[in-house]
Amino acid sequence: MTQDPHRPIAVDCFNACWEYIEKPDRTPDDDEAMRRLAEVSFWAWQQSPACTPKQRAIGYWQLSRAYAISGLGPQALRYAEKSLAAHAEGALSDFYWGYAYEALARASLVCGNREACEAALREARTRLTRVSDTEEHKALEADLRTIGTE
Repeated sequence: MTQDPHRPIAVDCFNACWEYIEKPDRTPDDDEAMRRLAEVSFWAWQQSPACTPKQRAIGYWQLSRAYAISGLGPQALRYAEKSLAAHAEGALSDFYWGYAYEALARASLVCGNREACEAALREARTRLTRVSDTEEHKALEADLRTIGTE
């Protein structure tokens, strides 16, 4: 069996991007590094035989988040929509659907569309009520609270 060289790259870049997402005082250079890491992570997943609709959905979500918190609304919206489409391909749980709508809400807000943001937030909160895992529930709830505060 041949080893998949892409999966470790995808995971490492995803985690490094996440560190930038959580960094409170990102610089413009940090924002660029964060976006590049999200892009490389997604590309590496796309090359991996282990890539499933779940990985694509999560990858698109991270891309949307990185672009949204960088203030790049159109790109964030594009990736949020791709995340939702990837969710439709795989039978993913409400936790992941909640995050897809979280991405759409955040991207819509950055684009200045408050009405679309509120609609996506309503759907994300509906999905949140169906998340039974305590840690997943807390994580999604906390991220939903950050929309509009970054």
